[in-house]
Amino acid sequence: MLHRNRMLLISALSGMACVLSSPSALPQASQGAQDVSGQQAFNNSCRTCHMVREGDNRLGPNLHKVVGRKAGSLPDYAFSSAMKEAGFVWDEEKLDRFIANPDEVVPGNNMKPYGGLSSSEDRKKIIAFLAQPR
Repeated sequence: MLHRNRMLLISALSGMACVLSSPSALPQASQGAQDVSGQQAFNNSCRTCHMVREGDNRLGPNLHKVVGRKAGSLPDYAFSSAMKEAGFVWDEEKLDRFIANPDEVVPGNNMKPYGGLSSSEDRKKIIAFLAQPR
């Protein structure tokens, strides 16, 4: 009985090792790590003023589905006139530039005292996090 249980355990562990090392399992594990690091970067740099939950506006507007949204167009949020008149749709390139230096992209925005995030790696993580379907 002990020998049989030991063999079952070895077989189960071998099967787990095969599943974990299979190519299809690696992207999911990697994606999960990106999700966590993106959320952490967002929390460290953005969450003081912004949330990603739809309708949850704080000091800044919620960023739920911000990729593809016209700048300054979220209902129920009082955007600066500069943001309302920005005339563009948020895409990954525009978000990257804005997160790096908001005043350069939309002069007169209300993102004070936020002056930008210099780490391109953190900006990339934040944008990937924001682009995820929710």
